[in-house]
Amino acid sequence: MSIQSNLNITETDLIAGCLAGDRKMQESLYQRFSPKMYAVCLRYASNADDAQDLLQEGFIKVFRNLEKFRREGSFEGWVRRVFVNTAIEHYRRKVNLNSIGDREEQTIEDGSWNVLDDLAERDIIQLVQELSPGYRTVFNMYVIEGYSHKEIGDILNISEGTSKSQLARAKAILAKKVQEYLDIKRKS
Repeated sequence: MSIQSNLNITETDLIAGCLAGDRKMQESLYQRFSPKMYAVCLRYASNADDAQDLLQEGFIKVFRNLEKFRREGSFEGWVRRVFVNTAIEHYRRKVNLNSIGDREEQTIEDGSWNVLDDLAERDIIQLVQELSPGYRTVFNMYVIEGYSHKEIGDILNISEGTSKSQLARAKAILAKKVQEYLDIKRKS
């Protein structure tokens, strides 16, 4: 099926076709959403191979749970939520966040965050991928997905303070990496 014909399929028809087991509709759903969902996966994964694994796992969950879409919000938003939850579940299975004590949490400062303005999106994704899994997950959930620290704490089973601390550390590490990157660019 061509990309153009994929664009002409309504979301309602796409969902109905997938629920009926129509392989062409499933392929159309994949073609329509895979680029955006791959970008989501890249933000949570350590590398492109892990992102591909998350992409596959996410689409399996979308197809298995499609009947749970209640048509109350946007379908793309629902698909995105499936992928974010898949990435978070993957993270939970693989890594435990390091707990940070209250005393340490109070010493972490949140510095300026405007240093990312000069970087391309792929450069930023690469830098985020270099963060430890705990920092990367909290960073993505807070900065990209818009979760509150309380929600992050509940989802990841950590304290709200640990979430704040992990975010502050992630930002500090990213700021340092960005500055190093920009210094290298200026010298070349």
